[in-house]
Parts: sequence; structure tokens; C-alpha cells
Amino acid sequence: MPYRRPSDDSEGTRAPLLPNATNSLSSVHSGSLNIDPDTLAYSYSYGPKGLSGLRHNRYALLCACFASIGGLSFGYDQGVIANVLVMPDFVNRWPVTPLQKGSMTAALELGALIGALCAGIFADRYSRRHSIFVACVIFCIGSTFQCAAQSLSHLFIGRAIGGMGVGALSTLSPLYMAEISSPEVRGSLMALEQLSIVSGVVFGFWTGFFTRKYPGSPSWRIPLAVQLIPGIVLALGTIYLPPSPRLLVLQGRYDEALKSLMRLRFGSSAISRLTEDDINTRLDPLLQIELFEMKVEAAVVQRSQLLHSSAIVNGSSKPGLRAELDTWKRLFSPEYRDRTWIGVLVMVFQQWSGINALLYYGPTLVSSVGLGGSSDGISASGSVDSTETLVVSGGIGIAQFLAVLPVIMVIDRVGRKPLLRCGSLLMAVSHSMIAFLVFQFSDDWSHHTLAAWTAVVCMYLFTIAYGISFGPVGWVLPSEVFPLSMRSKGVALSTASNWINNFLIGLATPVLMQLSPTVTFTTFAFACVLAYLWSTYRVPETANVSLEEMDAVFTSSAGREDEVLRAQIEEDLGLKSLIRELAEVQQ
Repeated sequence: MPYRRPSDDSEGTRAPLLPNATNSLSSVHSGSLNIDPDTLAYSYSYGPKGLSGLRHNRYALLCACFASIGGLSFGYDQGVIANVLVMPDFVNRWPVTPLQKGSMTAALELGALIGALCAGIFADRYSRRHSIFVACVIFCIGSTFQCAAQSLSHLFIGRAIGGMGVGALSTLSPLYMAEISSPEVRGSLMALEQLSIVSGVVFGFWTGFFTRKYPGSPSWRIPLAVQLIPGIVLALGTIYLPPSPRLLVLQGRYDEALKSLMRLRFGSSAISRLTEDDINTRLDPLLQIELFEMKVEAAVVQRSQLLHSSAIVNGSSKPGLRAELDTWKRLFSPEYRDRTWIGVLVMVFQQWSGINALLYYGPTLVSSVGLGGSSDGISASGSVDSTETLVVSGGIGIAQFLAVLPVIMVIDRVGRKPLLRCGSLLMAVSHSMIAFLVFQFSDDWSHHTLAAWTAVVCMYLFTIAYGISFGPVGWVLPSEVFPLSMRSKGVALSTASNWINNFLIGLATPVLMQLSPTVTFTTFAFACVLAYLWSTYRVPETANVSLEEMDAVFTSSAGREDEVLRAQIEEDLGLKSLIRELAEVQQ
């Protein structure tokens, strides 16, 4: 079916109710529905975009905020480890080389890679919510190992186990948030994942900052133990989260999907007064259309899998394994290849922009541009004692937090692509300036204080540019470009790309910094230039496109074949009949 979104300044027309419908639900929202009577092309929204749209979708916003606690766990570890690795008691207890420091940081990323890939399998086989619960349990086990560590090996084990939970949550939380969102606020809700990550970074860093003077091991055990709190809260909260309606439709559980969708769009209080007859006969038109779209998408997915699957082989003893491998292989088929590279590369550029190098080794990097000096900055043992160095380093997370806030309100209006282009360009300029200043003045920072502070300003400018671009958009794109059947696998692969590159960054940064800070920042600048070219020429705009209509954004012969199949299924399931009926009432 042809699909057309209205322009940003188009208000549309209020969706009329079907002849047998009442106003029991329509009064809950100010939705709009546009239908072209000639082509039956249509567009709809449940309310406005931006901040007003978030207020309008209060229940979905609450659920997304809660699910985003998974990102808080990820961010907290990033923020707290920067302080732990330079605390005097930690360094004196377990002196580590730059390579060991990188390996300790990278252990979490390696575990997260495994967790991210496994999450994609379990999310489809069981449910998003139950998988989130298991991931939280694994994360808490790893956190317990870390805070109770009696040797360096215990810390490595804890970070690897905890990383599996973090990796799974980094896949499951954005996936769940994307599937419960309505199109007009999906970008805003997805940006909450980055806001949660950054909040965790800030909370983690400053928790370590305020405990660093505690005598003995509590200085670093306490901040490592605090990360148990969000894991426990999220695990308990999954009991109350509504299930993903899109997954329920894919599993053929239509009544449950309808109830979940009603709760998400209208809130529990708005539907509490409805009886079973109300639910079956008094549906809001927008709700009917969205549910039909989910059914159509699920039917397209299932028929497409039957047409393309190589898993059904006579005499095969492992059809389940063959089917699973076939699904992963399809991510690189011509039908999905463009989407897969979008998800993989956005995470590549997100990591090689250098943001996590600043978060993991902020005090070390800040000292490398002259703040704190050798006398009160990094001591001979490797600890950082300069309050100035730590405060400037901690401010990086705060700057990123403040940068993400306005993105939540504008990402669906401005779009993904302009944010990526602008952010990557500013990040490239910032890194280039830092590399130049380090090259010119690193031998004598004490006599070039202005140059040192200019480098710090560039660090903050970079952080702000990241916070408005690859930070939030990096989590939005992978969760919206894949169709329902491939979404969990696609998001898992994209997140795995994040963790692979995160692992490499964590391992290489301390070694590169010891070799040459100039080379380190030049490498990041080059990656940001590549990110600008990629976002300019290869990234399509996905803002304000429903998940079920994302095929129209990616043109390919396979996509056109799917459109034929989709049109037939829309007719068979009754979506076209519904649109015709609504068009007649609207006239």
C-alpha cells in the first residue's frame, strides 16, 4: 500500500470513529488521520511530537523510562571505572600496567558482546521482559563479584559476567522501547536510552569521586556495589511492564497484543472501565490501523521466511539450529544488507569517535593535556590525586547529559541525518584541535596554560557534539530500521558491533596514550571525518516513519517483491477495507 507521512506543519484531520464505535477511547488522545481518497495513502499520529508528544504518551513514556534503567547500568560502569582505576588504594593494592588496565576495562566489553548476541535469540524465543529480568540477574552476579573482589582475577571475572548482563540489556532495552513507541515520539523515547546511559556515567563518576578519600578498600568497593541498585530495581520492575504488542502479534496472541497496545496508547486508567465487549467492538480507529499494520507485518515476515528459509531440510537432525543460523545469515542478504550496515556502522563510528576513551580514561586524558601536572596529577604509582583533574574529567559526563536533553525534544522534528552530520563534523574539528595543541605544547604545558585550557574546551565541545548526534541516534537507528522478524537479531548484531569496538577502544586507548596522545586524538579525528561522509551519503532519514513502513525507506528488488506480498496480505487481512471505510466516513 502506498504510504505517505504528512509534513511537519501538517495537522491532519481528526480520525473519525467507525459507525459502530463510541467515544470511549477517542477522547483520550488528539490523534489525526489523513487519507487520500484516490490512492488510499494514509498517515496517522496519536498526538503531537516533541515534549508535548511525550506528555501525551505518558504511560508509554513511563514504561520507556523504566526500561532505560538498563542503559543506566551500562553508563554507571563507564563512569565509575574511570575513578576506580586511579584510586590510590586500588592502585597500591593491585598495580596494573597500561595493558592490564585496558584488559580490565575491555573484559566487560567482551562479556557484553556475548550477552548482546544471546539476547537477540532469547528475546524472540521467550519475551522481551523475561529476557530483561534474566539479564539483570546476571548483571547483579557480576557486580557482586566486583565489589567483593579479593584478587585481580575476581575483578576480571566479575566484569566479564557483569558485561554479559550489560550487553544483553543494551540490546533488550532499546528493542523493547522501540516496539512500545508510537511513530511520532519513537525518536524521543529512544533518545531516553542515551540519556539514561549518560545519567549513569555522571552518577558513576561522581560516586567514585566522593568516595575516593575513604580509607582502604571501601573507597572503590562502595561505588562498585552501588551499581547493584539499578539492576535490582529493573529486575523487579519487569513484573509491571506491559509486553511488547508487536512480539505478541508475531506469536499469534492477538487479544493480548490488543490489550497491551491499548494500555500503551491510552494508559491503564483510560481502559480500566472497559469490558471485554468494549475491547472487541469499541476500538479507536488509529488503534485498529496500528494493530492491522502489526498483523500485516507479521504475516509478511512469516511468508517471507517460508520463501527464503533453507532450514527445512529432509533428514536434518537440527532444524532449530539450522533455522537460527539461517535467520542470522539473512541479515546479510540483499534484502537486509543496507539495514544491517546502518546498524553495524553507526555503532562503529559511535565508539571510534572517542567518547568512551574519555569516559574510561578521563583523568588520564585530561592529565595528558597538562591539567594537574605530574606533581599532583598522575602519581608514580598510577593514581590520580589532583581534584582539578578529576573535576574537569567528571564535567565531561555532565556536558554530555546536558547535550542529550534537547535532542529528546527535537530528534523527531529535525531528523536523524542532520544530527549525525552536524555532530560528526564538530567532533572531527574538536579532535583535530586537541591533537594539534598536544603536538605543539605537550613538552611544556606549564608555560602554555591557555593552550591547555583550550584543549579542555575542545574536549567539552566534542562531548556536546557527540551528545546531540551519535550518542542518541546510535541507539535509535538500529532499533527502527529492521522489520519485526529481524529486529531482535538486527539490534543484537548492531549492539555486538558496539561492544566489539568498545572492547578495542578499552584495550587500545591506554597503550596509544602511552605511545602518543597526538596519535590517539588524530585517530579519533579521522574516524569522525569518515562518520561525516558516511552519514551524508549512506544514511537514509528514518524520522516519522512507522516501523511497519520502514521498507519504503530502503529500496531494493527484494523490497519491491515484499510490497506486492504486503499489498495482498493487507487486502486479505482487511486493512484496505478498513481504510476505505474510514475514507468514506471522513468524506
